[in-house]
Amino acid sequence: MGALTVLSAAGCADFSDQDRAARAGTFSSVPDRGGMQQPPAPPPTSEEDEQTPPTGPCVDPNPAVIATCLATTSGVRPADPEGKTTYVAERTTGKIIISKRYGPQRVVATVPVDGGGDGGLIDFELSPTYLQDQLIYALISTGSDNRVVRIAPGDSIKPILTGIPKGATGNMGSISFASPTELRVATGNAGDPAAAANPGSLAGKLFTIDPNLDGPRPKVVASGLGSNVALCPDPTSGRLYVADSGPEGDRLQQVEPAGLRKLWSWADRPGITGCGVAEGIITVSMARAFRFDSLAAPTNASPSVGQPRTVDSKEDFGAVGRMTSFGPSLQIATINKSVPGAPAKSTNDIVSLFSPESPAENND
Repeated sequence: MGALTVLSAAGCADFSDQDRAARAGTFSSVPDRGGMQQPPAPPPTSEEDEQTPPTGPCVDPNPAVIATCLATTSGVRPADPEGKTTYVAERTTGKIIISKRYGPQRVVATVPVDGGGDGGLIDFELSPTYLQDQLIYALISTGSDNRVVRIAPGDSIKPILTGIPKGATGNMGSISFASPTELRVATGNAGDPAAAANPGSLAGKLFTIDPNLDGPRPKVVASGLGSNVALCPDPTSGRLYVADSGPEGDRLQQVEPAGLRKLWSWADRPGITGCGVAEGIITVSMARAFRFDSLAAPTNASPSVGQPRTVDSKEDFGAVGRMTSFGPSLQIATINKSVPGAPAKSTNDIVSLFSPESPAENND
């Protein structure tokens, strides 16, 4: 398939070394196929740290804030079960940073990216066996394509799947592990809605690959995705949802064996940027509208989601972006540097804690 051809990189980032390494073979052993694991976190914040916060330009007095002074953010993942520490990606710099409240921050990986438009370090996932292999997977933009890569310690980068279409817009996608041998990849339409419906293109698709294989063959699960695509798996039920901006507006859909089922849509396009599921509540972030919308997750008894509950985000968070769940709460990465009209006090993108409020009961 033409979309899977390895392309020579051009523009801001040079990936020729990585592509040559890919052709030379794997650089590390295949990860253990055991159960999913929780990565190690930075040292815990002491009681003294909580009571006497430091001062400085990169300290936010909001007790929910975990990381400040970041470049434009993309993916975010909790670094401990309580969500007191976080891994967060900087979309334009290609850095993945681990941080806790009041610091310290540490760069755990850097991958060269083309951060033009809405591309760059689009999303990342830690290996399900991160404690053993220290591997990170990422969806990134180069000068010529979007691709999935594997990052080993020392920033050794191996392309896993190349040739995903790239455009001036519509590059934002999402990745999520279903199991150690199944990585789900959701791609934007690269600014071309026709490509999202084209079975010969990997633009605007949800597909799975085995990231342990050389040259994995994508298995397409769903087509027709738009821009700003975000996956939100439910850690409790195992259901998978996807939020994006489609031809007729922003929308939230459920991934089913037959394809995508629309749960809710917003014709006014409030600017979907992320979604997360915590304790039966699906929360969708709306950057342009500066708000969260929370919906009751569908169940077998009540397959609809009911009317969303809206919470304003502008005062506390500003423009909200990607999010991830941990227990009953969510970690939120803000994108105030990228959204016009974001409050002046929110000049630094941050990662915060947010507990969604229960929406109204489902309505059939």
